[in-house]
Amino acid sequence: MNNPTNEQALSILTVPAFDDNYLWLVHNGQNAIVVDPGDATAILQALSQQGLRLSAILLTHHHSDHTGGVAELLTHYPIPVFGPAHDGIAAVTQPLDEGDKITIDALNLDFQVIAVPGHTFGHIAYYSENLASVFCGDTLFAGGCGRLFEGSPAQMLDSLDRLAKLPGQTSVYCAHEYTLSNLKFALEVEPDNLALQARMLREQEKRAENIPTVPSTIDLEVQTNPFLRSRVKAITSRLVDMGKVAAQQDDAANFAALREWKNNFR
Repeated sequence: MNNPTNEQALSILTVPAFDDNYLWLVHNGQNAIVVDPGDATAILQALSQQGLRLSAILLTHHHSDHTGGVAELLTHYPIPVFGPAHDGIAAVTQPLDEGDKITIDALNLDFQVIAVPGHTFGHIAYYSENLASVFCGDTLFAGGCGRLFEGSPAQMLDSLDRLAKLPGQTSVYCAHEYTLSNLKFALEVEPDNLALQARMLREQEKRAENIPTVPSTIDLEVQTNPFLRSRVKAITSRLVDMGKVAAQQDDAANFAALREWKNNFR
């Protein structure tokens, strides 16, 4: 699926993999970069079908469904591997941290690196002003956020705050099709949110036709994602009413309770 971007010569190709992953190819019709290639076979097939040459690999974190295809891709393309400096990925040749900027010459495309720890200690996201897009791995999902496997609730809350400050029209390219499950939980947390109710209907229609719900936008996430809304009174009150927290909890404690609720939600 091709999604038009703000740069007319650039497109973002959605490459499904495994049960629910999305791998992303950004290309100009000739050259491409891939974000989080967990499956080399799917990427090589997409490159062949589109007549593209791979110019760089961008990684957000170390989990195998995001990095598992790197070694094979490098046997076909001797290219740089950009990735987090503090997430233990041996294949990374260009380590990155908060505030770094990179340029992909083959696409004339710049990215700003945002440190977003929480899901893993070293997780990063890539924001492109020219694409008006952020590739955020497993930190921010459509309607949700990643589990806290390595970081703390305070770290994840801060990471989501960083992403929420991006321009509202920024397209959010996360790595999984978890949206309907996330929105089901969101409606349990904030049942009176009209924007959330409308979003659920739209996303259900997409999935009924096997259309991806990703990308979303920062604006839409701010309006409907409980993990970007954990300070909203309707949600803090709901946490108390449901016995998830006692009254007068701080922001990090409320966020932790919200994430724990989601961990056990069915």
